[in-house]
Amino acid sequence: MTKGPELTDFERGFIIGSWTFGATEEAIAEKVGRSRNTVHTIIAKYRENQRTTVAPRSGRPPIMSQRDKRHLATIIKENCKQPLNVICQNFVESSGTDASESTVRRRLHDMGYHSHVAVRKPLLSNKNVKDRLNWVKSKNDWTAENWRKIIWSDESRFTLFQDDGRTRVWRLSNEKYKANCIVPTVKHGGGGVMVWGCFTWSKLGPLIRLDGRVNSQRYIEEVLQNALIPFMRSLRPRKAVYIFQQDNAPIHKSQLTCEFLRSSNINVLDWPGQSPDLNPIEHLWDELGRCVRKRTPPPKNETELMAYLQEEWECISEDVWRNLINSMERRVKAVIEAKGYSTSY
Repeated sequence: MTKGPELTDFERGFIIGSWTFGATEEAIAEKVGRSRNTVHTIIAKYRENQRTTVAPRSGRPPIMSQRDKRHLATIIKENCKQPLNVICQNFVESSGTDASESTVRRRLHDMGYHSHVAVRKPLLSNKNVKDRLNWVKSKNDWTAENWRKIIWSDESRFTLFQDDGRTRVWRLSNEKYKANCIVPTVKHGGGGVMVWGCFTWSKLGPLIRLDGRVNSQRYIEEVLQNALIPFMRSLRPRKAVYIFQQDNAPIHKSQLTCEFLRSSNINVLDWPGQSPDLNPIEHLWDELGRCVRKRTPPPKNETELMAYLQEEWECISEDVWRNLINSMERRVKAVIEAKGYSTSY
């Protein structure tokens, strides 16, 4: 005889309740659409142990013990960038527990670990972390007005074809910006168009192309003399004191460049190394890149790419760069909370 579907807890409760109030087994069976024998069995079990639900079943014993789970977590913490098949192999070889990749994946998910694309952030040394923390603490009392007097600048490279270059990591939901869960980056790799740009609260600055190797002399002539100084002279009111921001690239910190900035009476903002998350122009580069990628047809060569960049740069809304400057107080607090390490900016 074919076994019917298992009774639900509601059906079991209905049977017991009806029987308690005097209904016959035949009447109950007719009401629930089950055999009299099934109804009789449910009532008999209730009379025996007072249960209206199915007793817990032992089921198949788990392949991994709690100790195995702790060992698996240790493997992830030692190197979270391993692919699943390598994690599984390391676990089996080091624990002696025979577990499939599916089992390892399920246990990782149970423990809160999921595979994510790693965030790309600059590589921070201990000195970088200390410098960043000291810098944000010194600027923690700055107001929006202070940040609006900064001229933000940077170089960026735009390529014709974007390389995905994604790395996946196994991490917990709150470990997105943890040092061992990010992919360290360095500046200016690969081919394409290198540009320099700047902006401040009141105005978007020039965008210029920098071809080939740029040394301190070229930086002074092409960027500072021909682009920055004319931009600063165009700012209003003229009596306002603006501070120029640049990162710590060698051509920015060379003796020749520093002497030129001093002789030109250009105030320079001190800057912690490896800190693009503190420079709002980084997000302006992201905005510019998105606008160029939306262009149809896409640029076919570097000359066309530069033309697209120039056109889109000039079309960036004032609200965009002002919102970025307004985020500076939040950026400072984020680095303090991260104790100098990378943030979500």
